[in-house]
Amino acid sequence: MDPLFILFGLVVGVLVGLTGIGGGSLMTPLLILAGGVPPTMAIGTDLAYGAVTKTVGGWRHLRIGTVDLGVSKWLAFGSVPGSLVGVWLVHRLHDAVGDDFDAVLLTGVAIALTIVAVAILYRVLFDPGAADRERDTVELSRRVKLQAVSIGAVMGVILGMTSVGSGALIGLALILVFRLTPHRVVGTDVFHAAILLWTAALAHGVAGNVDLVITGTLLLGSIPGVWIGTWLLPRVPAAGLRPALACVLLASALGVLSKAGADVPPWAIVVAPLVAGALATYVHRRHQRRRRLEPLPV
Repeated sequence: MDPLFILFGLVVGVLVGLTGIGGGSLMTPLLILAGGVPPTMAIGTDLAYGAVTKTVGGWRHLRIGTVDLGVSKWLAFGSVPGSLVGVWLVHRLHDAVGDDFDAVLLTGVAIALTIVAVAILYRVLFDPGAADRERDTVELSRRVKLQAVSIGAVMGVILGMTSVGSGALIGLALILVFRLTPHRVVGTDVFHAAILLWTAALAHGVAGNVDLVITGTLLLGSIPGVWIGTWLLPRVPAAGLRPALACVLLASALGVLSKAGADVPPWAIVVAPLVAGALATYVHRRHQRRRRLEPLPV
């Protein structure tokens, strides 16, 4: 029982409760880079711990009214079977490729992290008016249901293979496709992830990819962490959290790429996220200043 894993669980749990993002996106790289856990075992263990953590968070969000149940349900219709396909693909590819598959899997995790980080930063830098188009609920037309099932299926496969996606990628879809407000994004994201993660975690458990001791140690920190995060959610502005989280994800992606054997200099893992964060902060403040100077409509 490593106290470092308890700290990992606490920090990531707070982020999950506060932003809906951070479970697989941060915990899997932490287990691989700092904990020395093999990639396949890290993914299965992360999914198991995340299932319990997000169940607690999802119940809390449901109680405070930040969950869109309709969107969650239709996402799950695609993501649950998709996650089973992802777990099956990992098992088959590991048998076919052998030990070399770990490097391939690490590269896949890094790519998924990079996509999420770049997409969040793009929204901050180039689509600052997105907040004006956000809404509290989504009308479930046939088109919206089809979009939800399709997005859920793709994200489910990615999650089953890499453990990344239950919060980061689904949260991104809730922002860009369904245009929910930040607090509804977080609540809907965490609630849906609780359903999805149990399916993927059980499948990885059957395949023998879950370390129950590490899972229990992480939960000692993550359960109080997610409770604290959901309590903080109404009190913290979401605008400042997005670029900060994107920078952390970018650093994680570079670290995982380095672990996979890519020639990533150590300074780049630190400098690139800091530069991206500074640029995002500058653009956000400039946009806010411009909005304050605009004349009010008559």
